[in-house]
Amino acid sequence: MSPSSEASEHEPNEESPLLSNGKPSHDQEAANGNSSDNGDDGDIPIPDEPTTRQLLLVMSGTWLGSFLAAIDSTVVATLTAPISASFNSLSLLSWLASAYFIANAALQPLAGRLTDILSRKWGLVFSNIMFAAGNLICALAKDEWVIIFGRILAGCGGGGLTAISTFVGSDLIPLRRRGVWQGIGNIMYGLGAGVGAILGGWINDVWGWRGAFFILVPPTIISGTLAFFFVNIPVKHSEKSAWSRIDFLGAFTLVLSLCLLLLGLNSGGNIVPWNHPLVYVTLPLSFISLLAFIWVENSHATEPVIPVKLCLNRTVLAACLTNWFTTMAFYAILFYGPIYFQVQGLSTTASGARLVPQSVGGAVGSIGVGLLMRWTGRYYYLSMAIMLTFTAANAIFSAYQLATPLWVTIISFLMQGVGYVGMLTVTLLALISAVEHEHQAVITSASYAFRSTGSAIGITIASAVFQNLLERNLWEVLGSKDGAADVIHRLRDSLEVIKTLPPDWKVVVRIAYMESLRGVFLTTLGISVLGLLVSLAMRENTLHTTLARK
Repeated sequence: MSPSSEASEHEPNEESPLLSNGKPSHDQEAANGNSSDNGDDGDIPIPDEPTTRQLLLVMSGTWLGSFLAAIDSTVVATLTAPISASFNSLSLLSWLASAYFIANAALQPLAGRLTDILSRKWGLVFSNIMFAAGNLICALAKDEWVIIFGRILAGCGGGGLTAISTFVGSDLIPLRRRGVWQGIGNIMYGLGAGVGAILGGWINDVWGWRGAFFILVPPTIISGTLAFFFVNIPVKHSEKSAWSRIDFLGAFTLVLSLCLLLLGLNSGGNIVPWNHPLVYVTLPLSFISLLAFIWVENSHATEPVIPVKLCLNRTVLAACLTNWFTTMAFYAILFYGPIYFQVQGLSTTASGARLVPQSVGGAVGSIGVGLLMRWTGRYYYLSMAIMLTFTAANAIFSAYQLATPLWVTIISFLMQGVGYVGMLTVTLLALISAVEHEHQAVITSASYAFRSTGSAIGITIASAVFQNLLERNLWEVLGSKDGAADVIHRLRDSLEVIKTLPPDWKVVVRIAYMESLRGVFLTTLGISVLGLLVSLAMRENTLHTTLARK
């Protein structure tokens, strides 16, 4: 499929500006989910283009918040054991991560419309306050429910910091230059995620786990202060009060749907068995809530959280689905790649170090893709190349053996990093170039919803494939041996058990693990192919050199 150089009557193209004299036509409004009968009073005003110095000042503050949110998303990875030991509760392990993840994913889709109405400044200030309060509560918590509550608040704040920083960049930077700046933001987020786990372990060894939460509070205050003084982006004028314009019912049904979905997916196989009533109740209710959300947004909301008609735009839908499928494959590899290295015999630390090429690839892909879009003003064929790179990396994963050389793993993880982060940058530009200026924040929010659910679904699918194949493969190689049932049960729970096995058992067990991992890698290859195919449906839209898109 090739990109369309001509627009339909409902889509912007390279021949006509996305905004005509600051006011979209009736047909354009209808195509973008903003027909004249929706109660809007006018467009969101386009801010003056800032100088590079002003832009650096504003974006540095938002990047600081995004960097801190990234640290917080991974810092708990090395702290779960000491935190659980402090509260004498192993069940706390799963909830520490799930509470943050679910809250983070639930708030991000709301951030676009809410900050359109209440302003980016107050959205960032609120997010910084929530983030700082959540981490302070975690640092001071004496009870389990208190630290879980703190993680929920921090997750809400962190989700806002990450999403709103993207909106601010789109508000202030013309599309032609947007990719480069987004690339820098992606690097800051990736750096924070990489620093988080290391920082958490070091602080725990020196000051204890509470220090890891305390240390995030002062820079969060700085981030909030910078947002208050320097983020001044105008909001849409309306005769109505801000609170009366908020689509509370749509927000409630969307948050409910996402929370139920992620609760069911994160709980199944981790906190409770897959056949537990919690899973049977949450997943169907999530679907019902999603249908309610679509009905509310399409029929009743005057300013929808996510205009449903907007998602019918071919490029919007293709970009969101590309995010969805690619994120599934990426997170499955992120979770099971280190397990592969541990099966090879590497330590946990060495296994984590083998993921460094992935981070390097992400930095290269992020900046490289941004520069190419700035130079060429196009993204369709670049998207094709990026997705082919990502798919090729997954093809290499599926061919891994226990004796696969180090250089092969370095190249494949480097390619995956280039492909995934490059995809995030390309699809962001495709999304916001396909809709009117006033909708760029809400459609970016929609992409975050696809991305957050994609990560949970990807890990869930990979876990189900791995556990089922592992059980079958272990019974095939060990079923005839004495005490096999007990050993297989322990092997499914921990790789460390391999070290305690007799030498002749170790060989066949490692092969069983490898074949199970191959099933995961083949699954991610199939998912990445789906991502490649849906990405081909995106159309080439103009990446304008001015904020007015003229």
